[in-house]
Amino acid sequence: MSAREPIRIGTRGSALALAQTGHMADKIRAVSGREVEIVRVTTEGDTSRASLSSLGGTGVFASALREALLAGECDLVVHSLKDLPTALAPGLRIGAVPKRADARDALVARDGLTLETLPEGASVGTGSPRRVAQLHARRPDLDVRDIRGNIDTRIGFVTSGELDAVVLAAAGLGRVDRLDVVTDFFALDEHPSAPGQGALAIEMRAAPDSALDRVVQAIDHGTARQTSTAERSVLARLEAGCAAPVGATAIVDSQLLLLTATVYSIDGTQSLTASHGAVLEGSAAEREQQARELGERAADELLERGAAELAPLS
Repeated sequence: MSAREPIRIGTRGSALALAQTGHMADKIRAVSGREVEIVRVTTEGDTSRASLSSLGGTGVFASALREALLAGECDLVVHSLKDLPTALAPGLRIGAVPKRADARDALVARDGLTLETLPEGASVGTGSPRRVAQLHARRPDLDVRDIRGNIDTRIGFVTSGELDAVVLAAAGLGRVDRLDVVTDFFALDEHPSAPGQGALAIEMRAAPDSALDRVVQAIDHGTARQTSTAERSVLARLEAGCAAPVGATAIVDSQLLLLTATVYSIDGTQSLTASHGAVLEGSAAEREQQARELGERAADELLERGAAELAPLS
């Protein structure tokens, strides 16, 4: 593309999607010195009121964005990485994974309640099978209900009194400046979040574009790419969808990448956990491959121990 042309970034039209895309647009504008246009794309996940699990998981948010990118309607698209299917779309690639935000889940509850202090039988809303399983594991007495809607809608279930609490991603709340409503953050060692949660992905067409490549490479964050790659490769190896009851957490400590992944039964009564580590060496591409192989090792252990029989993964 010409250096004089604006860079067009595709996004969903929700407040959260526009907030995170606007943040990325500011970064791209700063590193490129070029104009940036935001292109809104409506997805099936935005128009359907069915549950995410019945729609096939959060990948329903990605397909229309990818189609717009392939059609040349935009030059880049911004995804929440946890919503992006692990399989690469033909003709596309992930150009950058910017610095990652808080990967934790957060509770928004009435009266400042925490997960431990919610009364017996309290109603808690979530659209995630993983969160359902984790809530049942920690508090089997809770009345966990399936919900849909944007951040304000979900918070509204609590402020209206319809639900006692909802569980949301801390990163999303932070991006729309709503962390003030959080009453409890869930520690990742007890409550691992969705693979890639808190990270964004900048997707672009696979064909080389030297000018655009330089721009996206400038906002890529090595640690965010390595940790999210390790977590998401667990899902890929399990052949699991992004709505499967799987939690994963990876961290980088010096040169050591540490990964823990857990598969849950939907009722939360059973789980399997695998933990592995790898020393990262070499180029950025080599480190990414090492992270991918680490996730595959963890997934292989989970499969050997019966993960496919424990939970619905697809």
